[in-house]
Amino acid sequence: MRHLIVFLLLSLAGPAFAQDTDLELVLLADASGSIDQSEIDFQREGYAQAITDPEVLAAIANTAYGSIVVTYVEWAANQAVVADWTLIDGPDSAVLFAAELLNKPRQAYGRNAIGAALLEGLRLMETNDFDGWRRVIDFSGDSVGNFSGPSIAEARATVLAAGVTINALPILRPDDPGRAQGGLEAQYEAQIIGGVGAFVVTAENRASFAEAVKRKLILEISGEMPVRDVAEVK
Repeated sequence: MRHLIVFLLLSLAGPAFAQDTDLELVLLADASGSIDQSEIDFQREGYAQAITDPEVLAAIANTAYGSIVVTYVEWAANQAVVADWTLIDGPDSAVLFAAELLNKPRQAYGRNAIGAALLEGLRLMETNDFDGWRRVIDFSGDSVGNFSGPSIAEARATVLAAGVTINALPILRPDDPGRAQGGLEAQYEAQIIGGVGAFVVTAENRASFAEAVKRKLILEISGEMPVRDVAEVK
C-alpha cells in the first residue's frame, strides 16, 4: 500500500501531459501600418464569422480527434496575441474564441517584420500545452516587405525544419496583378508558403475576405489541398 501511495504522489507531482488534438493552428494576421483600424476590425470579424460557421465546425467534428486548437496573433513590427490558444470542439468553444477576437484593442504597430512573425508562430506552438497531429501557421498580409528582424527566408527555413506547414492568405490591393510576375500572390507562393500540403488562398477584395478565410480554414482543418496549389476566391 505504501508503495502505491508513493507512486500516486509522484505521478501527481510529475509534468502534465500535453492534450492531444488534430491541429495546432496559428492565425497570423497583418496589423502593420498599411492596415488601418477599420481593416483590423474587418479582419477580426471575418475570422470570427468563419470559425463559428457550421461548415467549419463540421470540418472540425470530422477530424480524427474532433477538435483543433487555435490562436490569433496580429503582427507588425511586433507581435501581439489577440486570442490565446483555445481548444475548439464545437459551437460553444468557437463562440468564445470569436468573442475574444472582437473584444481586444489593437496591440501591434509599425512596419512589417514577417520573419519575426513566423518565428513567433513557431514559438507559440513549441510552448503551448497541446500536441497536435498537424501544425500549421496561417499567414495573411498585403505585402511581402520585411523591414526588421530575421529575414523571411531564414525564418521560413526554421519553421519548415520543425515540421510546421505555412499557408498564406494574400490580401490584394486593387491594382495588384495577383499571380502574375511581381504580384502578391506569386510572391507569397515563392517566399512564404511551404511544408506538406502548403497552399495560398487569395482574398481578391474586401467583399471576398470572409469567404476566403472560411475556405482556407476548411482546407486546413480537413488536411486537404485546393484543386490547384492556389485557390482563388472572388
